[in-house]
Amino acid sequence: MPEGNEPKQLLHLVFGGELTHLGSIEFRDLNKLDIVGVYPNYKSAYDAWRAKAQESVDNAHMRYFIVHMHRLLDPEAGDDPHA
Repeated sequence: MPEGNEPKQLLHLVFGGELTHLGSIEFRDLNKLDIVGVYPNYKSAYDAWRAKAQESVDNAHMRYFIVHMHRLLDPEAGDDPHA
């Protein structure tokens, strides 16, 4: 539980890799996934995602994703799409 005025920690994972096909979410090589990091809120995860996506703009098969880990850990919590 957050102490004092600290915001609630809502973990987000940012990762990416090269897809097998443009319309799929199947990765070409799981051993080459780029695990960017775990972030305490959506904004910091979004900023990391955006930076990595811009780095790979020349590779159409490269995709980065944000996983809302807090929703997996606590599915009973709210459904705010940006949390």
